[in-house]
Amino acid sequence: MQFKDVIGQEEVKHKLILSVQENRVPHAQLFLGPEGNGKLPLALAYAQYILCPHRTATDSCGVCPSCQKISKLTHPDLHFVVPSTTTKSVKSNPESDLFMAEWREYVTQKEGYVDASSWYEFLEVENKQGYISVRDAATLLRKLSFKAYEGEYKIAIIWMAEKMRVDTANKLLKLLEEPPEKTLFILIAVDQEELLTTIRSRTSLVKVPRLEQKDLKNALIQKLNCTEQQASDAAIVADGNWIKAVELVKDEEDQKYYFRTFQQWMRLCFKAAISELIDFSNNIKSIGRERQKQLLDYGLNIVRNSLLFNNNLAQLVMLPEEEKKFNSGFAPFVKPANIIQIADLLEEASRQIERNGYAPLIFLDVSFKMTKLLRMR
Repeated sequence: MQFKDVIGQEEVKHKLILSVQENRVPHAQLFLGPEGNGKLPLALAYAQYILCPHRTATDSCGVCPSCQKISKLTHPDLHFVVPSTTTKSVKSNPESDLFMAEWREYVTQKEGYVDASSWYEFLEVENKQGYISVRDAATLLRKLSFKAYEGEYKIAIIWMAEKMRVDTANKLLKLLEEPPEKTLFILIAVDQEELLTTIRSRTSLVKVPRLEQKDLKNALIQKLNCTEQQASDAAIVADGNWIKAVELVKDEEDQKYYFRTFQQWMRLCFKAAISELIDFSNNIKSIGRERQKQLLDYGLNIVRNSLLFNNNLAQLVMLPEEEKKFNSGFAPFVKPANIIQIADLLEEASRQIERNGYAPLIFLDVSFKMTKLLRMR
């Protein structure tokens, strides 16, 4: 992948290119930012630029053997560590190397714009959550002990680094402190709080912001051939997330599900309709963990937007008209007295779902607490 293939992020691209040109590439870097903003494409373009023997002032050449191998994710000096778990074909002791064929196919299919939920869906692991095991660290340690095969650098990309277990992170610490010569580590993460402090302190931070609305819009028109109105609406709602923007364009009806479901849920909470809330919580189990988390994330967005409405900043609310109307009506029930509690409630529910908690009980608990919070004066 070349820098020209990465959507937006011009400032980050410039800094990465400059670090190579000035020969000051930090040996361990943490690419940090929200989902769908292009952290992995940037890392791949960076790796290709570093390993390309014919790079220009702005990009890799894209045609040399090194660039061709990286574009296929098969360069012998480029190594990946990704979250994995047991599947139908891997019954025990999962680790990244056992899934490299799937990883290459998945990243190619998604053009680098990947996220945890679609990776697990690709692996068909149902409700299991992936992790980076100590076996991954041991394998990477062995690989990096050898000299580079073709390039000047050996590059290890650790995707979703926050999925490292404590023993994994501890095993990698020595590598990060005393890396083999000409070795570059690129850790990619969404949530730095999930990373050990010792890991964060040994990496150079590269903040990758949300994509700008104009960049999303232009890319949607160019890549998906959608209308300007479709692209504009999707770019507004996607909030800097290319993956979400593509989903919005490709399946508009499905994206309305979270709005309808959250709207129904909050109305039941306000009415304190106990028996209906019990039914709602029991039925939520059928949609699966990832959609449950996305529903809670949607709710958090509504809460954040309510703060804007309540402070006369409705022009900053990025929602389709129908959802914006609902949010406007919901906003008066989100007050200084309860907004932090509501946000904490939804965030904690999402964390519990992530940890494989029992969804019906989690949603029922949120429902009962929400009933009281929405009635606070």
